[in-house]
Formats: sequence, C-alpha cells, structure tokens
Amino acid sequence: MSNQVFKEVTYSLDMLMNSISMGQIGLPDIQRPFVWPNAKIRDLFDSIYKGFPVGYLLLWANGLVEGHKTIGSDSKQLSPNLVIVDGQQRLTSLYAVIKGISVVRSNYKSEKIRIAFNPLEEVFEVTSAAIERDKSFIPDISKLWSVETNFFRFVNDYLSGLRTVRDVQDEEETSIQNAIVKLQGLLNFPFTALELSADISEEEVAEVFVRINSQGKMLNQADFILTLMSVFWDEGRSELEDFCRKSRVPSSGEPTPYNHFIEPSPDQMLRVGVGLAFKRARLEHVYSILRGKDLESGEFSDERRVLQFDRLRDAQSKTVRLQHWHDFMLCLQKAGFRSNRMISSQNALLYTYTLYLIGRTELKIPEHSLRQLIAQWFFMSAVTGRYTGSPESRMESDLLMLRSVKNAEEFTARLRQTCNVTLTGDFWDVTLPNELATSSARSPSLFAYEAALVNLEAPVLFSDTKVAGMLDPAIQGYKSIERHHLFPRGHLAKCGITETREVNQIANYAYVEWADNIQISDKSPKDYVPSLKKQFSESDLAKMYRHHALFDGWEELDYKDFLEQRRLRIAKIVQEGYEQLTSGVSAHGEPEQIDLDALISGGESDLVEFKSTLRVNLHSRQKDSRIENAVLKTVAGFLNKDGGTLIIGVADDGSPIGLDADGFENEDRMNLHLVNIVNRSMGPGVWAYLHSNVDDYENDRVLVLHCEKAKAPVYVKEESGEHFYVRTGPSTTELPVGYVTDYIKQRFG
Repeated sequence: MSNQVFKEVTYSLDMLMNSISMGQIGLPDIQRPFVWPNAKIRDLFDSIYKGFPVGYLLLWANGLVEGHKTIGSDSKQLSPNLVIVDGQQRLTSLYAVIKGISVVRSNYKSEKIRIAFNPLEEVFEVTSAAIERDKSFIPDISKLWSVETNFFRFVNDYLSGLRTVRDVQDEEETSIQNAIVKLQGLLNFPFTALELSADISEEEVAEVFVRINSQGKMLNQADFILTLMSVFWDEGRSELEDFCRKSRVPSSGEPTPYNHFIEPSPDQMLRVGVGLAFKRARLEHVYSILRGKDLESGEFSDERRVLQFDRLRDAQSKTVRLQHWHDFMLCLQKAGFRSNRMISSQNALLYTYTLYLIGRTELKIPEHSLRQLIAQWFFMSAVTGRYTGSPESRMESDLLMLRSVKNAEEFTARLRQTCNVTLTGDFWDVTLPNELATSSARSPSLFAYEAALVNLEAPVLFSDTKVAGMLDPAIQGYKSIERHHLFPRGHLAKCGITETREVNQIANYAYVEWADNIQISDKSPKDYVPSLKKQFSESDLAKMYRHHALFDGWEELDYKDFLEQRRLRIAKIVQEGYEQLTSGVSAHGEPEQIDLDALISGGESDLVEFKSTLRVNLHSRQKDSRIENAVLKTVAGFLNKDGGTLIIGVADDGSPIGLDADGFENEDRMNLHLVNIVNRSMGPGVWAYLHSNVDDYENDRVLVLHCEKAKAPVYVKEESGEHFYVRTGPSTTELPVGYVTDYIKQRFG
C-alpha cells in the first residue's frame, strides 16, 4: 500500500469557527476581496439547515513547530497549524455570517452579509428592504449567534413582532421555536476535511486540488500564495492590498500610488518584492519563503523563516514606498511612454520596476543615471515583447544574470549589454518591419513608435501640436487629435481593398488633428495632401515627413508598396527614438555635477534662484498656495528660457534655512509633493527636463531642482487660466499674450 499523504478529520461547524478565531486554522483575514454572491451564501445555509452535504474541505499542515507565534501581527495568538487550500469561500461565508463580520468585495467596498430566515416556512433569503419590513422573517440570522444575544428573549421578540401583524396559533408557535432551535444548532453540523501532510510539496498540493475539485478548475498560484501570506504575515498582505486599492483612485491631495500606467494587484507587487529580496521571479519560491522550508533538505526551520521574512519585509517596504514608485514612473515617461494605453505588457513594467529597485536601493546608482538606464531597458523590453510568452522564465534568467553583480558599474554594463545584444541591426532592419505588418491596436511595435515620436518631440502630422501632448492622459481633450488612415477606408474600398486587416495596417495610420481628419474624409491621398502641404515650409514639411515615416510622392504609390516602404521608415524612427536614450546622455542631456557651495555663493542670476520654502509662508507659518505658485513660475521660466537651477531651503541672501520649515514628514514626502504640484500645473511630461535631489548645505538639507532647456513651450495652469513665464535676469516674468506666439516661434522653432 502506498504512503497516504492525507488523513480524514471531522469538524463541527462550531469547532471550525473557533479554530479560525484562535488562529489554529489559517483562514485569510476577513477583510479580503470576497467574490461569492449573497444568494450563494443563502443557499449554503439552506443546504446545511436541510442536512445536505456541502463538500470536503482541503487543509494542509504547515510543518511549523506547534505553538509558534505569528510574524508581524498581534491579531492571532498562534501561527496556524493548518492552511485552507480548498473551501476558503465557504468558510469565509460561514465565518462572516456567524460572527457578524463585514467582508470586502472586489471593488474594495465593505459589506455586511445579511441572511434572513422565515421560521414558519423554514426558508432563507438575502435580506432586502421588503424582507426587513416583513415580520415573518428574522432579517439577520447573525444576531442568533452573538454572545450578547439571549436565546429565549430572541425567540420572544420575534414572536411579539409577528403578533403585531397576524395571529399566531399554538402549533405555529411550537413550529417557530423548533425552527429557531434548529437554526441555532447549525453549529453542530459536521464538516469532513482532508488534511494534507506537511511533507508533500506545493506542486503536489495543487495536483490534489485539481483532482478532487468537482469543477475541475486549476488552483490559482497567486491566490494560493496570498492565502499563505495572510496566514503567516497578514500585515504584509494588508499593506499590499492597501497600496493596490489606493492606486485605483485619483489622489485628493495626499500622496498615493495612483498613476496613469498600471493598477497593480497584490500578487504583482509581491512578485516585485520577491524579485528584489531573493533575485527570484517564480512565485513558487514564495512557498518556501513563507514556510521557512529549506529547498535542499526539505526541512522546516523557524530561524530560517524569520530571516527570510526579514528580507521579504525589507524588500516589500521598498517596493511600496511612494517615492520609489513615482520616481520609477518618471523612467517610463523618459522612455516616451505616457499612459496605460501604451503599455502592452504589465509584466514588462513590473519586472523593470524590480530592476529599478535593485539599482536604486542596493547599488545606490544616482537617480539621473538610473532613470536613463531603466528607460532604455523598458523601451527595449516593450518593443521586443521581452516578457511575453514565458515571462517568469525570462525574468528568472535576467535576475540570475544580476545575482553576482557587486557594484553599479557591473549592473549598468550588464543591462546595456543585454539591450545591445537584443536590439541588433537585424532587429531594426528585418524583425521590426515584419512585426509592423499587423493591424493590431495593441501591438508593442505601435506603442514603441508612439514613444519614439514623443522622444523626438515630433509634431502631429500637418500640425504644430506635439504628439507628446496628445498622448498625455492629464491634458487630452475631446476629439482633438485622432489616428487617421493615410489611405482612407472609403478610398481603399473603391480600389477593391475592404478586408479590415489590410485597411487597418499600422503603416496606414498617422496622428492628425480632428478637424483635418474630418476634412480628409474618404478622399484619395492625391486629392487631400496638396492642400495640407501648402500650410508648411519645405524644411518644416521635410522634418514632419521624416518623423511620420513619409516621403515625397508617397500619396502616388500603390497601397501595398506604400505599406512596405513606410514600415521600413517607421522602424528607423523607432530606432532613432531608442537611440536618444542610449547616446551616453539622455535625449535632452543629463545635468552636470555641480558644486553646491560655489553655486549658492555666486548668488541669484538668470540661471540660479533661491526659495526659502516650497509651500509654507515664513511670515504666517501656514501653508500658502502663493508660495507653491512662485516655485512653479520659476521652474517654467527656466524651462522656457535656457534652463537653470532652483534651490529650495535657502534665503535670498544665500543663508541656509533648511527643509524642516515646510513641515513634511520626511524628504520623500517633500519630493513627492513637488512631483504632484508640477504634474498638476504643467503636466508630467516636463519631468523629462527636470532632475531633483536633496543635498547638504552647511548644516542643513536643501532641495536642488535642475531644469534643462525644454524642447517645447511649457505653460502653468492657474485658476485664471494658462500662463507663460520666461526667465529675465535674476527674476521670472510672465510674457504678455501678444508676445507669446512670436517668442515660441523664435525660441522653439
């Protein structure tokens, strides 16, 4: 007889509820997204009431020393002896109703599950407003099991309420009392559980689940791991879920994880933390981490468990740190990406975030250098679809490459070498043009082309509006710019080309202003192009054509010949946009290292300005929006002129004031506040030209914001509208409306 990997155990419902309350059985905390509909919970109680079987529970012994305390949580006395593998939704339903505890739905809204019971008819219903008014129902059966409830008073109160609307016969009263006694006695209902041995592997647990599950569904690895995390480190899972919940809601002023690129899930953020802590990409390794199991010997060790938790806890704190999260988003912007609409792979984003954290927190690479490197890596990953297909295997390989890295130079060299090996001449000349031969609206090559146009400061076709502005989610307008068929659908139909895949080829699209798109309609390119070309000089048109992979006479070509030629040109533009990130400096140039003492001693000038604070008025000692506006005007003035450096925490005479006067909790909060007000007033795209860091000056800390010379005009949004500022000597001046157009033409061309 083969070794049996399980034993069969019978629990009463009351014993299960008490074991969960004491933490002996590890049911994830009740405040977790819960998916069962209330009607299904009603049916579960009805089945138990009628004595029907409600399925097996599958439990797994954790292998820890009995009596060990939980890590990082005071909510349960002991680490659980058993983890729930299958039956979690049933037990959560029962526990929530019997204990009268609210659950959290998938939209993160709290809900108290209220199940009603009619003792006369012995039926259960989901409580509604009508049932609430119906005296024949007990509207919330949870109260029956409350420690504060007196059973006899409960029954008498129900009967008294029922008698206010109808007569109750003696035999009915007896039936009602018996039904309520039977309802209360549900706690004696027997549950059969299969308890799996601690000696079997996680993979074997998953296989057992699939074989006994009547629905034949797979055990979701991420859900299982988060279940284990709830059991062994509930605070850690709560931290991840709180981070992910807040990432879905725009901030109302306080710093949050909200962004325009991704709404992460807890298992995705856990994946980042594991990658940072252990240089592992496979979630299966988390099993061993959470249980303190040695991969070689298979033995459990409490000491190893604590050490592994310490590493995971430290990595997770870095992963969900808002300053790290938002600074990483600036890397994506630097790569030319502007929103989740341009992200074809969330795996690419999350794995790149892992690399960013390794470079920043372990190797201490300066932010401006790291931002360029990570932007380069993400662009490469995005355009090649590096993390599609077998993302865990690919990332496992990438992390393996970094396990022996000892310093920033090695880290940088290995990432750049990988980029160079991946993006060869053949990729640009052959692979990418072939991948552009698609009509997919979610093609990585399409998004890479858009990012390249952003990096190259390209205008919209037949317009002076920048593509970057069109793709910025913070400033997109209604029907301002659209993707346009260069060879319109109606025209192609006349030529006998009607198949959607042919008409909607990437190479047949360009971005134009909405009014131009309406004017073009279904005209032949030969008919609409001449009038649009007349609006531009030959040099401007040539530059515009190059960015949009067009050429003189394209409108005269056969459609298929046009597509082939344009694909080759689009690939070259993508290559050019990528090379802006790889030329040793960024597309706009990195700030030179400066001598802060010398800079401040030189006083304010057309390239240097001091601000005492970022948000606090030193006279009133209160937060003052006028102080913030003064900072924003200075930044815009530098960007719109020749660049410059703003130093916050220094008085006009150069004497140090420091950052404490602004009252931020820490320097990260101050940096994040600066990011927020800049994004709100000027848009996140300006961070391509901004580089901030906190530095020592005498005995204080100051915030240094280096502003490069922008490649496009920057406006400041204020309550009275948009304003345009320039630097004039050691001060910032708003340019009168009548002069703005001429200045922009002269300064930005």
